[in-house]
Amino acid sequence: MSDRIGNSSLMGLIRRYVNASVLLIGATVLALIAANLPATRELYFKLWALPVNLSIGDFNVFSHGGHTMSLMDFINDFLMFFFFLSVGLEIKREVLCGELSSRQKALLPVIGACGGMLIPVLLFYAVCSGDALAERGCAIPMATDIAFSLGVLSIFGDRVPIGLKIFLAALAVADDLGGIIVIAIFYSQGLHWAYLISAAVVVAALLIGNRMQVRVKAFYMGLGLVLWYLVLNSGVHATIAGVVLAFCIPANLTRGTRYYMEYIREELKAYPDIDFTDDDRKKPMVVSKDDIQLLRRIEKASDQLISPLQDIEDQLAFPINYWVIPIFAFANAGVSFAGLTFGDVAMGVFIGLLVGKFLGVLSFSWLSIKLGWCQMPAGGNWKSFASVAMVCGIGFTVSMFIAELSYRGTSDLGAEMLNQAKLGILCGTIASALVGCLLLSQTLPAKAQTTEQ
Repeated sequence: MSDRIGNSSLMGLIRRYVNASVLLIGATVLALIAANLPATRELYFKLWALPVNLSIGDFNVFSHGGHTMSLMDFINDFLMFFFFLSVGLEIKREVLCGELSSRQKALLPVIGACGGMLIPVLLFYAVCSGDALAERGCAIPMATDIAFSLGVLSIFGDRVPIGLKIFLAALAVADDLGGIIVIAIFYSQGLHWAYLISAAVVVAALLIGNRMQVRVKAFYMGLGLVLWYLVLNSGVHATIAGVVLAFCIPANLTRGTRYYMEYIREELKAYPDIDFTDDDRKKPMVVSKDDIQLLRRIEKASDQLISPLQDIEDQLAFPINYWVIPIFAFANAGVSFAGLTFGDVAMGVFIGLLVGKFLGVLSFSWLSIKLGWCQMPAGGNWKSFASVAMVCGIGFTVSMFIAELSYRGTSDLGAEMLNQAKLGILCGTIASALVGCLLLSQTLPAKAQTTEQ
């Protein structure tokens, strides 16, 4: 039962991100056009410097260190809080009942993710070593973009074995966790202990609510927004608040699945059987007061079958994938090619994604399988597995995010390095996607040989 739930939830994650990848590509193309057309270039870059205010008296919610947030800050610090909340909920779900819920399931994607993070960082450092400012971007090529990478696999449909799909999705989730840890450790600046202590108090309140089985989603989201503001001003990057909030949201049911299923079945037995004519089907049904109460009890019990974690994750899915990520891509992917050179930072990111991710994922996975720690994903072989390892070099959302944290606001040279990093991300992503598609077309069976369970 738990395996079926875990696999179905992960397949739902795969389908959701495949649909979102189309919008992500479109937003990226629009950003590149807007950043390079003479008629729109100036407007595009000025847009992100516009101030964002939400004031209550003299208090501005969207302020950081006493300074009003720009539109770019609003997108990267506030909207991405919800993105990382969604990522945190996915990670927690997969750890509790999905592909990261046991050593046997989690070991291969986690080991592969570790290799896919370590080798790109080392390659970037080898290219950019000796330049302290450039070295700030070492973590940029360590991320795999789950939407783009799963979108590439979707091109080949059922030719891709289900085991390889699940491996890539689970690796991307583990990869996101690694990115979150790096952001928390290496991109926190000037800690303010008053805000940190206040944030700890809010986290304690969230954990107490979880312990007391508080299931009101407004409780968690309301305190979560307070937590976001406190973390924003504490010196720790604000998006970490989304992950902390996710791990405080209950994932269990008050009385268990079986209780509510049996309760609903018993209540439905009391509902009268009704024979409808063709005319009746077109008319609104008038029910008695007793039936209204019965239906409300069934509705309440049905709500109890969905944990707050899954409910919030489901409600966030549409705005995150169809609004937040495309807006982030449009704001951050705009690279002006005027006078831009393919310098060390661009080369480091490019090699890290195209070569480092492939070598890291493949070598670490190969070693773990040869040592007998893990098994090859169901339906896969070394050729198809290597093709999926190449697809892991598709980095975008988290890579762009880390690039912004690494170089934005450092200096004029930092601004140039940020553009180089974005160019490296785009080139590395496109190259990994093209090579991955070529390898997949050659290594996958001509027709589907497996069926999804």
